[in-house]
Amino acid sequence: MSKIVILGAGISGHVAATHLRRKLSKQHDVVVVSPNSNYQWIPSNIWVGIGRMKSEKILFPLAPLYKKKGISYKQAKAISFHPEGNKTELKPYVLSEYVAGNNKGQQEKITYDYLINATGPKLNFEATEGLIPGKNKTYSVCTYTHADHAWEGLNEVIQQMKKGKKAKILIGTGHAKSTCQGAAFEYILNVEQELRKHNVRDMAEITWISNEYELGDFGMDGMLMSYGDMIMKSSELVEMIFEDRDIKWILGSGVNKIEDGLAHYETLDGDYKTESYDFAMLIPAFSGHGFKAYGKNNEDITEKLFNGFMIVDADYTAKPYEEWRVQDWPETYQNPSYKNVFAPGIAFAPPHTISKPRLSKNGTAIFPAPPRTGMPSGITAKLVADNIIDNIKNGKENLHHKGSMGNMGAACIASAGFGFWKGSGVSITTYPIVPDFEKYPDSHGRHYGKTFGSIGLAGHWLKLMLHYAFIYKAKMKPFWWLIPE
Repeated sequence: MSKIVILGAGISGHVAATHLRRKLSKQHDVVVVSPNSNYQWIPSNIWVGIGRMKSEKILFPLAPLYKKKGISYKQAKAISFHPEGNKTELKPYVLSEYVAGNNKGQQEKITYDYLINATGPKLNFEATEGLIPGKNKTYSVCTYTHADHAWEGLNEVIQQMKKGKKAKILIGTGHAKSTCQGAAFEYILNVEQELRKHNVRDMAEITWISNEYELGDFGMDGMLMSYGDMIMKSSELVEMIFEDRDIKWILGSGVNKIEDGLAHYETLDGDYKTESYDFAMLIPAFSGHGFKAYGKNNEDITEKLFNGFMIVDADYTAKPYEEWRVQDWPETYQNPSYKNVFAPGIAFAPPHTISKPRLSKNGTAIFPAPPRTGMPSGITAKLVADNIIDNIKNGKENLHHKGSMGNMGAACIASAGFGFWKGSGVSITTYPIVPDFEKYPDSHGRHYGKTFGSIGLAGHWLKLMLHYAFIYKAKMKPFWWLIPE
């Protein structure tokens, strides 16, 4: 009998748990440890943040589903990792602390045969002074509770505009090294559309602020894509979209301080500037959770497991940007020191950024961190689960299932508006996520036929369809596994 412990119940953790439970017999234990009591479909937070969808529509409680499907669930948070056990506990374990229920505050050693770290990122709001969701007129859409608060703040500004007061809206990244530009991009389009529906668009000045060097970078160094019968840069596509909607932009900016209605930022030119606003949604920096790891003699072995995020089978050798290669990226998400420990999704430490690193004239790093959300999180979680399943069934290590972000595609659909007939969508598909300049030297490292963009109602329909399909899949309803990651 094997015991697989999954830390986290987001996209990666939930995908891994569901596939493990479906494919392994009940003699094997699948245990999910997460401080969150609900599963949430994060991509739909955008609609919650404009008041067009209730947060109850994008979440469901984990405990009843897991009990029904035979998955053990502990509402607890991981505190430390002990991959060698210790003198009193010979098996490897994770020390956790319960965060709810009768056991709240109690600690437990959770032993495992296999461990999947799917804890994702820490939303590092404190890295930017004054960036606190719901404070200083700034908001977030990173969680459903954040998105609920964002709609409250936005609606208040809309009501003020209806009374004749003009407003400034600022949306983008709230730190010099934030990622998830895609979520902010989708939100700004939805906010702009929402203002039109309320007939107050002419009362608002909307500005995009980002650490990107060019529009459409999205932490992936931009794309050269097919658009109809043309070849277009992603920067040109986003510029066209913003100009069409009269959205201004500020690029190459690292927000470093927030005051009430005032964002302070540094530019790549080394200038320190401010931007005023009445409503802001700024994506924070992502970081690791600061976990510690200990050996069997209680010695600190954190560096074997963590480099901010968890160390996996990537090439972490420090080298110049010009020497970065697609082969640096991991394929199995297995920790090299402890072969029964894996980290898919955002939990793994990337070997380097994808976008070119840039320093301001003051020496401040201002560029996007690499994205690993959405499709990559689901795909990497499934392949980790499949490798563990093969190991258990074959009785020996087998890493047949592989998937590097250097040979993996991703689709991003940014909705604009809500409703079956009046919405729109910006669809961008890229392959591979990490550009392969050796394989595709003439198309900025990507395959033309698999990297394309489009705008229209069809993209919006697809976004709506994916919402319902992935909620269905996450609830493990009949034939859920036929829906791809």
